[in-house]
Formats: sequence, C-alpha cells, structure tokens
Amino acid sequence: MTHRILGVDPGLRITGYGVIDVVSGRARLVEAGVVTPKIGGTLEQRLHELHEGMSAVVAATRPDAMVVEEVYTTYKNPRTAVMMGHARGVLYLAGAQGGVPVHTLGHSLVKRALIGSGAARKDQVNQMVTHLLGLRSRPHPNDVSDALALALAFANMRDHRSILVSRPA
Repeated sequence: MTHRILGVDPGLRITGYGVIDVVSGRARLVEAGVVTPKIGGTLEQRLHELHEGMSAVVAATRPDAMVVEEVYTTYKNPRTAVMMGHARGVLYLAGAQGGVPVHTLGHSLVKRALIGSGAARKDQVNQMVTHLLGLRSRPHPNDVSDALALALAFANMRDHRSILVSRPA
C-alpha cells in the first residue's frame, strides 16, 4: 500500500513543500517546491496567496497526510511566533479543505530522526534527505529540504518501520 505524505516548512516569504510516496518501507520523491507570496503585499494578500498555493499543491498531489513544522521562537521574538501562527493557520486550512489530516513535528525531533542529533545543521539534513530519496542533486532552497525531512520523519514514525536506512548502492 502506498502512503503519500506532504511535508511543509511554513513561512510568509518562502514555504517549502515536499511530497513523498512510501511503499514497502521505501520513500520516493513525488514533487517538491516552494510557495512564495509577494513580499510587498499586505499580510492578508500574502496569507491568501499562501493558502491558494498550498491548496493547489494539496489538490494536485492528494496526500494521505500533511505534516507542518512546529513554530519555534524565543521570548526575544514573539512577533515571529505570531506571524508564523498566521501562516500555519492558512496551511492547516488548506489541508482541512482538501480532506487531509494535518500533523506537526518539531524541527529538533526531525533532525534526531534523520541525523541522530537535534542540533544537526541544515546542510546535514539536506545531505541526508538527498541520500534517503536517492536524488542526484540536493534540494534547493533549504525550505524544500526541510519539508522533505518532515515528510520522511513522519513516515518513519507513522509506519513504525525504518525508512531511514541506507539505500542500496
């Protein structure tokens, strides 16, 4: 049975997404990219563009599950948390309108699942995503790699079997 998972790295400037299929414990890239609302637009316009873009991804790929990265911020940046909350809200709405269950994972949990350390660097995550999906080149920008990492980690935890193993040579 095939499980299709959409990973989403939310942002108001760039939202990365990655869709994988998992069949018999193996992950395969379906589609990946970014949704980029116009920076000069009002918050309402940017949220609308983000919602429209993600709704189109959901409609085109028809995932079984959607996993969105949790918001992480420090007390020094409460505005960032509020803005990310807006972005995550319209992403959740796009999933719900498409009939897709939406889940969350924290970035340190994803890094631990893929690299073995919650403090792993973005380039390490990108390299592991490239390896696990058997890609010829690294996903760019890092928002795409992060979204694919979310999907891979969720698939691994969901199925309780490891897809995070080395690919055959």
